[in-house]
Amino acid sequence: MSLTYASYLKTEQLLTLQEPRSAPPEHDETLFIIIHQVYELWFKLLLHEFDKVRRDFSENDLYGAIHTFKRARTIMKTLVGQLDILETMTPMSFSSFRDRLETASGFQSSQFRELEFILGYKRQDMDLAGLYGANSPGYAALERRRGERSVIDHFYEFLAQRGAAVPRKLLQRDVRASNEPDPDLQREILRVYRAGPDLAILFELMTDFDEGLQEWRYRHVKVVERTIGDKKGTGGSPGVEFLRQTLFRPMFHDLWAIRHEL
Repeated sequence: MSLTYASYLKTEQLLTLQEPRSAPPEHDETLFIIIHQVYELWFKLLLHEFDKVRRDFSENDLYGAIHTFKRARTIMKTLVGQLDILETMTPMSFSSFRDRLETASGFQSSQFRELEFILGYKRQDMDLAGLYGANSPGYAALERRRGERSVIDHFYEFLAQRGAAVPRKLLQRDVRASNEPDPDLQREILRVYRAGPDLAILFELMTDFDEGLQEWRYRHVKVVERTIGDKKGTGGSPGVEFLRQTLFRPMFHDLWAIRHEL
């Protein structure tokens, strides 16, 4: 049989993956399922793109990194825009099927946690085995990401290849720890920023993406707050209060820290 649109994209299988648990099905449960499935597909693509960014940085490929960050930024804007659709679901609509979610929660998205890890935000306070199960694919993927050099680690390497005096402690840092701001690096980034307009384009794209991620976190918090208020999340997850803890936390601290000097 020749390849077709449907067989290439596996649309028959894809369109059978939406299985509402309410009986009879509540109308908005299909919306809720599709939105979150689409988010997981976008997360998968972002991970794919940031794997490429790490290679771009290691290979000193400035224009490859610029191109990939443009794509990642555009994907992030799409993620933010999808929340407009989710906000058409009223609190009463969500309540009509919320109890059917049982212990399932968006807090359990291992791919979003992978996205944090690949960008360098590797929280040590999370019990990954308890959250995902020690034998789950999600836990295995997160443990692998935790032990790998993140985008920011490859960024340090890239800056060094471009002649920046990157502090040795950053080039040799513990890759299992979260990245933190560094004043010495900030001075070097500022110098490079002023000297190289092509690098400035990359830095602005990285900041654009970071701003988009912070915007998505904020919009996500407001959607959850609008829908369930201060209730606990599904499955007893922390809910709005936990989500607020990550608001306005940048991934690329040092790029934000120099804004007032540009």
